Amino acid sequence: MKPINSISYLIFFENSLQELKKFVSESKYTKVFILVDTNTETHCLPAVQEVLEGFDYDLIEVTPGEENKNIDFCIGIWRMLLDFGAERNSLLINLGGGVITDMGGFAASTFKRGIDFVQVPTTLLSQVDASVGGKTGIDMDSVKNIIGTFTQPKAVFINTGFLKTLDEREVRSGFAEVIKHGLIYDRSLFEMVKKAGPSGLSGEHIYRSVEIKNEVVKEDPFEKGLRKILNFGHTIGHAVESHSLTHSKSPLLHGEAIAIGFICEACLSFKKNGLSESDLNETVQAIKDVYPAYKLKKEIYPALLEIMKNDKKNNAGQINFSLLSEIGKCGFDMFCTEEEIFESLDYYTSTTDN
Repeated sequence: MKPINSISYLIFFENSLQELKKFVSESKYTKVFILVDTNTETHCLPAVQEVLEGFDYDLIEVTPGEENKNIDFCIGIWRMLLDFGAERNSLLINLGGGVITDMGGFAASTFKRGIDFVQVPTTLLSQVDASVGGKTGIDMDSVKNIIGTFTQPKAVFINTGFLKTLDEREVRSGFAEVIKHGLIYDRSLFEMVKKAGPSGLSGEHIYRSVEIKNEVVKEDPFEKGLRKILNFGHTIGHAVESHSLTHSKSPLLHGEAIAIGFICEACLSFKKNGLSESDLNETVQAIKDVYPAYKLKKEIYPALLEIMKNDKKNNAGQINFSLLSEIGKCGFDMFCTEEEIFESLDYYTSTTDN
């Protein structure tokens, strides 16, 4: 698989860790740092250390989990960079899932007004979504990615071998973003991955998913238009995820929450953007085949709505959605009323109760 050309950098697949070694050896960075969490330090760092043997670098470790993607942990990263003597001509290697690539990218893009960083995504979610596109960010007050920057990495190195370190639930979470790329952009990808399921996902499926994300981002780097289609399922999904993080002892993973958003926003697509009933049913069934039902109680609807009102995509106080017109095509800048949103949440419950 040849590298994918992005806005100002390459996304490497084959021999990606050797390409990382080449990148570091050919660069003139005065300091190199590797950001990990306790999981990637154990399962993924040894492979990186093997290819970087002989290079000097310092290790920065954080606690895993979306609940830790916040300003306090960012301050910890900045403090470590200061303690290690990081200069503007330094490189941060983000080795981990979406939390590491989001937060590490943000920490790098703001430290001393910006140092270079590269992404080495280790989860399916981060490989097909979080590491590509130049969005960095942290959460605040239960609002996802509300603080962040648009800053492109210097390179992305995708090694599908790291996926072997994941449990079934983590793979299923990442699968949501793969199926989303099919739903919004490429019906043939949707049909292929629907048939394959999370366990049957191939390197070719991942490559095509990254291609789609990259094509959209290259056309609209700062999310003024087309890039908004990547938010399908995320307006409601992010609200469910944020509520779960603060109100559940076993919070939903990102992809599990987004899957709920897919069904709700497919319902809104049917009502508001001409999605056919057959495409609606096919979408819902594809999600139900992979993701277990989640109990959405009516009493939390107002809380979910309040989270949606803080969504960074909103305009003039209206809650903004990206909605399907058919499987493989998606529109954006569509606004839904409180009543319509609540009806879509009811629809989720009605379709997953049986």
